[in-house]
Amino acid sequence: MASIDKQSIRAEFDKIKANFDEQVKSGTVSAEVATLFNTLMMLFNIILSVFMEKNTKKTSNNSSIPPSQTTPDESSTNKNKGKLDPKDNTEKEITVSGNTRTIETVTLLPVTTCNICGEDLTNTPCSHIERRTKIDIVFEKTEEHFDAEVKQCQSCKTTVKAAFPKDMAGILQYGNGVKAYVIQLIVAQMVALNRVVEMMEALIGRTISEATLLNYVMRLHGALENWEKRIMLQLLTSSCMHTDETSMRVNKKNHWIHVYSAGELTLKMIHLKRGKEAMDEIGIIPHYGGVIIHDCWASYLSYDHLNHGLCGSHLLRELTFIIDSNGYRWAKKMKRLLKRVCKIVSMRKEKCLTEKEFLKLQRIYNDILAAGEKEMPEIPRKTDKRRGRLAKSDAHNLWERLSKFAKSVLLFAQLPHVPFTNNRAEQDLRMAKVKQKVSGCFRTLEYAQAYCRISSYLQTMKNRGVNPLIAINMALSGDIAE
Repeated sequence: MASIDKQSIRAEFDKIKANFDEQVKSGTVSAEVATLFNTLMMLFNIILSVFMEKNTKKTSNNSSIPPSQTTPDESSTNKNKGKLDPKDNTEKEITVSGNTRTIETVTLLPVTTCNICGEDLTNTPCSHIERRTKIDIVFEKTEEHFDAEVKQCQSCKTTVKAAFPKDMAGILQYGNGVKAYVIQLIVAQMVALNRVVEMMEALIGRTISEATLLNYVMRLHGALENWEKRIMLQLLTSSCMHTDETSMRVNKKNHWIHVYSAGELTLKMIHLKRGKEAMDEIGIIPHYGGVIIHDCWASYLSYDHLNHGLCGSHLLRELTFIIDSNGYRWAKKMKRLLKRVCKIVSMRKEKCLTEKEFLKLQRIYNDILAAGEKEMPEIPRKTDKRRGRLAKSDAHNLWERLSKFAKSVLLFAQLPHVPFTNNRAEQDLRMAKVKQKVSGCFRTLEYAQAYCRISSYLQTMKNRGVNPLIAINMALSGDIAE
């Protein structure tokens, strides 16, 4: 079957309508026939628009479908410096940070004779140095033994034993370095528990049970409880906050991870619900008074005590789909306008338009929407009393959203602290989806909550430039930076 060319169909449709309009003007067609024909043409235009949308495949470029669901052919310190050893011309530099130690050695390779004429160059000054570097890893396990003396009192014959350190409650204990590495593998690197057991056995020569590994995770989860409360308070004082949510399976039930990001801060919370009920229980948005950036989810828009900014990336992808499916001129102009304004704002030091420029932007924006209303087929009114909303095409829904939330769409050009996209929240949630694909669902809600809290902490510390292993060590030792 031959493929349908939407341009040729549109051209033929416009040609038929133009010919009929000429007949109406010449008086050869009665008013009743003209009304009937115009009604049929309006319905045909609506059907054609929906048909074109249904036959235009959605990808990651023109919709919110992730690239993973698009086929490949469719997706476009403290430092202790050593001394120079005169025997081997090697200088050592040791950098110690937490339980991580980096040993740097610099070996000087002297030039003593000329390899051409044999001239002695021992006393000739060096003009410059050419360096080549080799990096390697040596796995070093440290064992610290504590021998407690046991004595018998000569007076009362009582057996007395020396007290062990507080962190030596059992016969065999593992230090925070081991625990930090294990938690990093499980939470950040998403390695399965049985594989972590194998890796640790290869590194330290001892088998750590899966239950012990999970105990390390839950210990860090408890240590970060107060940190999570402080982050919530800091988020409430930010001027702009990114929000988003994604699904996560917990005990065979669908849950939702809600993310709140601002500046260096990232906070993830898991809840059984996705909408307003979950947001109210989490308690961040109801008490927030700044600007939230989101993807126009209705639950966010139900909070009218704050300002809203809509994600420009979502809008551009939807406009791309409308252009691909129906080729509307208004969609092309709107996409071009948003991209141009975004570029202008990003290149300015003030990160916003002047008042005069913003008023001009609003006029152009409204003119494009007015032209779009005339270009798209009119939606017929409901003639019966059936309940429910009238079905509309994606183009009509997007046009109505751009009209109703024009202030939120253009807020990035008016306020310097409001970004154009919500990419920050989506990036913070991306690894949660990777974890679900790699490791599957969580068996209990408790471990899902631990994952959200620990990953929030690690992401925040990463934004601050802190090594994740050092960050975990800090939390386990109770030395968490504000």
